[in-house]
Amino acid sequence: MRLVTTLAALLMAAPAFAADEFTPALQAYMDDEISDWANAPEIVTAIKAQNEAHAGLSQTQIDEMDQAWRASVGSPSNDPIEPVLNNPVSDALRARIEASMGAMTEVFIMDEHGLNVAASAVTSDMWQGDEAKFQDTYGKGAGSVHISEVELDESTQRYQGQISVTIVDPDTGAPIGALTVGVDAESLL
Repeated sequence: MRLVTTLAALLMAAPAFAADEFTPALQAYMDDEISDWANAPEIVTAIKAQNEAHAGLSQTQIDEMDQAWRASVGSPSNDPIEPVLNNPVSDALRARIEASMGAMTEVFIMDEHGLNVAASAVTSDMWQGDEAKFQDTYGKGAGSVHISEVELDESTQRYQGQISVTIVDPDTGAPIGALTVGVDAESLL
C-alpha cells in the first residue's frame, strides 16, 4: 500500500518535472530588464490613444482587422501593418531590441482589445486577444505577468520565450493594455 501511495504522489508531481526549465530565467529577465520600462510614458500614451480610437469595436470588426493584417504580412508597408510598425513607439521598441544585444527578439504592445498598437517587427497576427499573452495579463489585471514556454516562434523563426505584462494607467492603476517581449532562449543559457 505504501508503494502505491508513493507512486501516486510521484505521478501527481510529474507535471512539475515537465515544467519549462527556462521559466526562472525568463522571470529574472523580466525583473532585471523589462519591468523598469514596460510602463514608459510613450507606451502608455500610445495605448490610451488607440483605446480611445477603438472604443466600441465589435468582435466582428476586430476579426476583420486581424484578417486584413494576416493578408498583408508579406507586404508590411501596406495598411494595416505600416502604421503599427512605423511610429515613434515602434522605433523605441526596436532601439530596446538593439540595446539588448540579441537577447530580445521582438517587442509589441496591445490595446484593451488585444490589438497591436506598436511592434518592433511584423507579428503573425494583429489580434492577440485570444492568446494567453493577453488573457493572462490584461484579462487578469494590474501586476499580472505571463511567461510562455520556449518554442519556435513563427514571426522571428527563433526559439524564444515570451514575457507578457499588463500595462496600467499610472493615474488610475487600471489596466489599459499589455506588452510582450520575446527573449531568445540561447541568451538565457
